[in-house]
Amino acid sequence: MDKREVGRPTSFKPEFVEQARKLASLGATDREAAEFFEVAESTLYLWKHTQPEFSEALKVGKETADARVEQSLYRRALGYSHDAVKIMMADGVPIVEPYVEHYPPDTTAAIFWLKNRKPEQWRDKTTVEHELPKDMGAWLGER
Repeated sequence: MDKREVGRPTSFKPEFVEQARKLASLGATDREAAEFFEVAESTLYLWKHTQPEFSEALKVGKETADARVEQSLYRRALGYSHDAVKIMMADGVPIVEPYVEHYPPDTTAAIFWLKNRKPEQWRDKTTVEHELPKDMGAWLGER
């Protein structure tokens, strides 16, 4: 007796692997990837389960996007500069003026970074321990 596949044939195509990696590296969520491939989100999850290379491509792409965000947050926390240009018009002639744009350190970004990287030192939660006096009953009027 030969073994036959049950159910509808998969719409998965090998070229989806690289497309998934690119989508994820651009910040696409699983829901957005499913919309791109024109399938239900549950189908995307099935592909992740049955197609290891597809799952790995999504994972690698998401790691790439996360690394870019981490680097941006880090730069924002420290402050940074970059080359820029201003374009102005003088007597109908465009003038391009190069300059250096500076972004000062951002306190919120620095706090966010530190709370996540060093939560023991930077978390908002503090622990306070209270010790009750041994004669607490007398305080409450008990005999």
